[in-house]
Order: sequence, then C-alpha cells, then structure tokens
Amino acid sequence: MVKEKKWTKEWFEGFIAGAVAIVVADLLIAQFILLSGHSIWLRLFLPALALGAAAVYAFKKQFGGIDGIEKLIPTVRSSPAASTAPEGPDSNKMQALALQGQGQLDQAFEKFRRIQPVDSRLLDLLYNLALEFERKREFKKAESVYLHITQTNKEYRDVQQKLSRAKRLAETEILGVGSMSATASPVAAKTAIGTEKPMLGRYQVEKELGKGAMGVVYLGRDPKIGRTVAIKTMALAQEFEAGELLEVKQRFFREAETAGRLSHPNIVQIFDAGEEHDLAYIAMEFVRGSDLTKHIKPSDLLSPSEVLRYVADAADALDYAHKNGVVHRDVKPANMMLLAETKVIKLMDFGIARLADSSKTKTGMVLGTPSYMSPEQLSGKKVDGRSDLFSLGVTLFQLLTGSLPFKADSMATLMFKIANEQHTNVCTVRSDLPPQIDAVINRALQKTAEARYSNGNEMARDLRAVLSTLS
Repeated sequence: MVKEKKWTKEWFEGFIAGAVAIVVADLLIAQFILLSGHSIWLRLFLPALALGAAAVYAFKKQFGGIDGIEKLIPTVRSSPAASTAPEGPDSNKMQALALQGQGQLDQAFEKFRRIQPVDSRLLDLLYNLALEFERKREFKKAESVYLHITQTNKEYRDVQQKLSRAKRLAETEILGVGSMSATASPVAAKTAIGTEKPMLGRYQVEKELGKGAMGVVYLGRDPKIGRTVAIKTMALAQEFEAGELLEVKQRFFREAETAGRLSHPNIVQIFDAGEEHDLAYIAMEFVRGSDLTKHIKPSDLLSPSEVLRYVADAADALDYAHKNGVVHRDVKPANMMLLAETKVIKLMDFGIARLADSSKTKTGMVLGTPSYMSPEQLSGKKVDGRSDLFSLGVTLFQLLTGSLPFKADSMATLMFKIANEQHTNVCTVRSDLPPQIDAVINRALQKTAEARYSNGNEMARDLRAVLSTLS
C-alpha cells in the first residue's frame, strides 16, 4: 500500500514536470527558429511563461501541491471506505423518502438516521415514518423511531405519548404480515393487562380461534355496536403471484359482497370484508359450536337420522344460495358448523374457493378440497349449483360411513376415479342404512351435472323422505 502511494505521487510529479518542460521547450524552439530565420520576436513568449508560472502557483495554492491532489484520488485500494464518497444529507433524505414510498420502511429509517444535523423538517419525516410503522402494526419499529426523535427533542409534538403507546403495543407480540406463512398468525396477540387490543379494520381482535388453509380465524368485536364476530383472515400476498394479486383481491371482494347478501337460517351471515396491508379479512357471524369434521371418524359418527336432517338443511341452504347467484365451491364437513345449543347446521365460507377458480396458488395449494370436488370442478370447467350438490353427496356418504366414496394414493388417481369410476354402494359399507339412501347418493354423485339433482330443494325433499322411514 505504501509503494502504491509513492508511485502515485511520483507519477503526478513527473507528469506535471514533463508537461511544463514540454511547453517551455516548444516555446523556446519556436522563438529560436522565428528569431534566427525571420527576425521575428514572439510577443506572447514572455506572457506565456508568466501564465505557466501562475498556473503552477495556483495549482500549489489550491491543492497544496502533489500531497494535496493525491488526497482526492482513492490510492489506498485495500480500504473500501476510502473508495466510497460520503453521502450528503440531501442524498440520504431523497433516498429515504423513495424507500418509504416503496414500502421499505426499515431501509428508509436507516437512511434517515444518517442525516445530520437533525432539524424540525427531519423530525416531521421521522414522525410520519413512525406512524406508518404503526399502521403496519410494527410497533417495536415505531418505538425505535419515536426513541430516535426523543434523542433530539423530547418535547416534539406528542412523541412521549406515542413512545409509551408503542412500547405497550409492542408487548402484545403482534407479528407482521410480511413475515408470516400461509398458516402463521398475522395478529397473534397475547394481551397483557392494561394494554390496547390489536385492531383489524374496525374490529378488536380478542383471541385466536383456529387456523385454516389460507390464514387464521379470530374472535373479534365491533366496538361501535358491541357485536361479537368471527374474523377469517387470508394472506393473499403470500398465496398468489404479484401479477395475479390485483385480480384475486377484486374477486375476493366481489364474492364477499355477493355472499354478504345471503340471509338464511342455515348460512353463516357475512357482515363485512376488508384489507389491511395485503391481509384480507371477512367479519362474519360468530356461532358457538363445532364443524362436522369430528363426526367423520368411524368411532364418532352421528346417527343416520341426524345426518339426514343436517344434510337436508344444508341442501335447503344451497338451494337458497344458488337461486341468489352464489355457488359455494367448497362444500365439505369442515364448512358445516353445528351449533352447540340449538343443533342447527350452518354453512360457511361461501365463495372462498372462487378466489382461484380451482387453480393453484403460488404455494401449490389447490383452493377447494379435491376429495369433495365434482368432475367438472376438478377439470377447471365452469361450475354451477349442481357441483355443490355433488360435494354435498360426498359429504353425506362420509358422514354416514366414516369414509370417502373416492380414495386414492395420488391426486392424479383421485381425479381419474372421481371423473370415471363408480363409487362404492353406501349400503355395502354400512348395511344398517335404509336402501333408499343409496338412490339419493347415486343421483348426487353422477359424473355429469345434467344427471344430478337440478337443485338443492329436490335433494332435500328426497332426504326428508328417507328420514321419515327411520322415525
């Protein structure tokens, strides 16, 4: 490194000395030729020499000679810092604002922190950055920004109150959306005494109720009217490619709006839908009970009369939805809630599987459950209410027997069986069932939609006819 520095200095000295020598030599030669051959005195000779001397003097005064000019050149190449020009406050500020505009808040804060001195304008920018962290529920990061502000001005606006609030909320362990997986908890709140409860839209999040394929379900409360709701969240940005995201969101809100118009005693009511930083959510009626998945085990089956009654009520609900232009697309035991006190069945999650039109998400997950899908839904064709009745037929078979009518070791084999093979006779699996139930299931599970029940009312009628033979 020392040799490199010495070489650079000598090179500059030689270059400058050589340049001056060449100019002076050229002037002397030109003056000698003109004076001896043509008796011409070059009037600019002396002024040129004086100008050269002045240039050398100015160079030395401006840069301090070679020792000064070499400081402007990154000669010490072994040090990265020596080859990097320092960033100015204006440059850092512009970069920080650009990063903040792109949503890269962490990098923006790093740029803001480098700016010195800290003036009132910069405090305003930092304050706005902290508010943006709060909107994203990244309260620990908001706390860091507020703390940075207080190091310059403890009396700035309401920074002390903001700092205290951010500290309290950071203790509730709210996890950011950007770091979660499809089944991770986006608002996993462990609320301590005296802390504020996290919010999702206008709803207070009370506790986690469970996890689904695309997100988490929470118990929430609308503080304005005191209504308790279930909040189903879906991390759409985690599940869909960026190019599809806008279309998926539009479809999500269309489906939520359409399903929200449904009002039926056997359908879970949807109250609201919204979005918080790429986290979509639906606020719906909170029902106390459990879904029917625990009753698909052979050891915990419901009685045939209970199954027939619940499925008939579900068929009525589907008939109502279909007449209002809503297809469920994911009928299965997990989406059938049995109320604990009244023993009423309620269908939920209308239109959720519509998000991808039976296509896969970027994590490879198929929206909708293949074992319950109709042949046309599995093949990606347009579906109508008769597809839901196929799924209800599969559900009926499973609730009665504890097994699925179509089973396979791979997705390809399962799809082939659903589309081409006849299902097992339900009475073969369970001999104590009335033979009439086999006719209902056979019609519901026809391969073509035209051969099935044309509407849910017909299926409900036949199910209640079978039920009447059991009483």
